[in-house]
Amino acid sequence: MDIKIAPASTQASGIVTRQSSHPFDVTVAMLVRALGSQDIALFAQIDHSGEAAKIGMSMPPTKLLIFGNPKGGTPLMLAAPSVAIDLPLKILVSEDAQGKAWLSYNSPEYLLARHGFPPQLLPNIAGVAALAAAAGE
Repeated sequence: MDIKIAPASTQASGIVTRQSSHPFDVTVAMLVRALGSQDIALFAQIDHSGEAAKIGMSMPPTKLLIFGNPKGGTPLMLAAPSVAIDLPLKILVSEDAQGKAWLSYNSPEYLLARHGFPPQLLPNIAGVAALAAAAGE
């Protein structure tokens, strides 16, 4: 499958968006499985579309998964405390009007530029791209 990435204007905001080759529910399940296989804690799963339905509003399936590993995140927060506003890491899984599932996350390089932590700590969060790829392929 060819990987489809969102337009550069989205990437300029620090958000990377890639199309999944699976339906929405399968993509979410594969992401949860990928996290578990790497011993990464899933702290929360926020069902935005489910919450919208509770108040009588409709939106396409949309879930935010919040995850991390203190071994990776703590050194970042010690080096640049402001990064705590963007940690734990998150991947948004959403479905468009054509039924295609998408995965979106903050680019680790964007977080580096935003918070100015030492570049040698970038690998601590760089795995988010591999997780999104594993869930979408």
